[in-house]
Amino acid sequence: MAVSKEYLEYVIDQLQCIGEVQSKRMFGGIGLYSDELFFGLIDDDVLYFKVDDQTRPAYLSVRAKPFDPYKDGNASTGYYSVPAAVLEDVDELKSWAKDAVDTARRKASTKKSRKPRKKR
Repeated sequence: MAVSKEYLEYVIDQLQCIGEVQSKRMFGGIGLYSDELFFGLIDDDVLYFKVDDQTRPAYLSVRAKPFDPYKDGNASTGYYSVPAAVLEDVDELKSWAKDAVDTARRKASTKKSRKPRKKR
């Protein structure tokens, strides 16, 4: 679950195409945030973006792998690997990254709308 300094720097540099991106260490990997939205992660020098039913088909069409932190076949279908060709092409990466941020935004708004109101 290691992330090399060089890979992290490369990914952050490439992601500047969507504006400021923050990275935070978490559970041996790196969480990626844009406007305080958790939209991606890096684990074992692989970049993963947040997906939902709307964006997952694009990842499946290129045979991207779901995030499997324990390598036990119980993968998360909420994050998929970003193909190397996408990471290397800033214009393509910008589109995929914006979709991941939008996915995180949709997820955050769903959580807020489900939050129970406080009793007074």
